Amino acid sequence: MHHQFIVSDQTNPYWNIAVEQYLVEYADVVTLYLWRNRRTVVIGQNQNPFSEVDVEALEADGGYLMRRKTGGGAVYHDDGNLNFSFVIPKALYDQCRQFAVIQRAVESFGLHTQLSGRNDILAEGRKFSGNAFSKGRLNDLHHGTLLINGDMSDLARYLKPKPAKLQKHGVQSVRSRVVNLADLNPDITTQSIAPRLRSAFETEYAAAAREVAFGDLLRLPAVRVLYEQISSDEWKYGRWRSFKAQRGAQFDWGGVEVALSIEDDIIRDVQIASDALDLAALDHARRLLTGADIKKRPPTESAIVNDILSLVY
Repeated sequence: MHHQFIVSDQTNPYWNIAVEQYLVEYADVVTLYLWRNRRTVVIGQNQNPFSEVDVEALEADGGYLMRRKTGGGAVYHDDGNLNFSFVIPKALYDQCRQFAVIQRAVESFGLHTQLSGRNDILAEGRKFSGNAFSKGRLNDLHHGTLLINGDMSDLARYLKPKPAKLQKHGVQSVRSRVVNLADLNPDITTQSIAPRLRSAFETEYAAAAREVAFGDLLRLPAVRVLYEQISSDEWKYGRWRSFKAQRGAQFDWGGVEVALSIEDDIIRDVQIASDALDLAALDHARRLLTGADIKKRPPTESAIVNDILSLVY
């Protein structure tokens, strides 16, 4: 099996994610892909952008809103943030090995790291990396972010954390839960850590990685098609411009908001927003609710789906 290493020369998030999605669909090699976005809030596949992000402030400042195709919560990217994507053929996909690459690279700067919570990586008890996952036809994806020298004031300005979530974690603000790696070791920069990541990648997989020019990928017609889809208002905002969340709660597995359109006691349409990592459970809940009688709760055996239904019935 061949291995490849790719570094984006773009800071437009839609191009960066278009390339990532192309790799997930078509790559036949083990890939580590590094990329940076300029002033971007990235939300999970099922999140309501208007309850997670100050969209008006972000757009007024020339920023980007981007929706990814994995679960999890909202994160902020700027030039001080380095993102990584492991695109791995299904037979070789192993989250433990992928996490080991990131941890080995960061620990080569003399820091101690640990995995914590819902797929976060911590240094000195504070989060510097959030991770999310999805399954493709040929490959599976593990991607995440490395907070190296990000602007914490912008992070707090654009993100709208839920009070219940902050209370659950026993903190007063988003800022108190995260840390820039450069604050722990000033030798860590987006430039200095990239070769460490490549070295850790090659060590973990015991193979040299061929470097692929990013510009060659941008010229592919399939990447252009993906770019148009990802940057569209339909994908970014969905129906949340017209739907308003009516009920919500914070559970151990994540937060959820539900919006319903009900006619003659029948749920005609439903929107579910969540930072849950289990995308299949959310899809199952939508199917159960759409067309259901509001007076009769449908049966289910899923704990997550039961929690969602408890908000409706």
